[in-house]
Amino acid sequence: MLTKKQSELLMFINERLKESGVSPSFDEMKEALNLRSKSGIHRLITALEERGFIKRLPHRARALDVVKLPENMQSSLGASSRSDLPPVAANDDQSVSIAVMGRIAAGTPIEALQEEVNQISIPIGMMRSGEHYALEIKGDSMIEAGILDGDTAVIQSSQSAENGEIVVALVEGHEATLKRLRRKGEMIALEAANAAYETRIFRSDQVRVQGRLVGIIRKY
Repeated sequence: MLTKKQSELLMFINERLKESGVSPSFDEMKEALNLRSKSGIHRLITALEERGFIKRLPHRARALDVVKLPENMQSSLGASSRSDLPPVAANDDQSVSIAVMGRIAAGTPIEALQEEVNQISIPIGMMRSGEHYALEIKGDSMIEAGILDGDTAVIQSSQSAENGEIVVALVEGHEATLKRLRRKGEMIALEAANAAYETRIFRSDQVRVQGRLVGIIRKY
């Protein structure tokens, strides 16, 4: 079952492919669905791909093809899904906008922020599957991992992480911090990458993973 927005985007892509053989740009999709940012389009495309309705064609970074339509839309599926069509770009942009959700501490944990404060453009190749957001880094506890005060961390939304990954950790429900996660039995260690900071140990029920670090953006 697709959401209303997912269905609208799928139909829009399909109709554009039927008309011109070229996928619409992110800006065109954003305007057609009346969304505020291209990050919303990215999330919808990812959801449609995960459900098998569209696919990204090889050799062209943002080429899209419609694989199938829901049963109530089948009559609209035409030449757009032909596998012999050459790959075409979904848009000409090299980046996508994601929400900046405030600051996160790379030092003493600070109060978690949940509201979008602005948008930032990031290279689309930096993104993985699923939703993403960004956080401004405050503090120096991760400098030995190359994460500096003032950097912007690109985060893949996730409630789980592999041992040793750098994560956004929500501590005791109200403090957010960026640290390397280590599981030790029933305990979780949040490790700094700076010898001046001690590793903090918590019970597993005191820490909630809210995302995994996928990249850093730095302004000079």
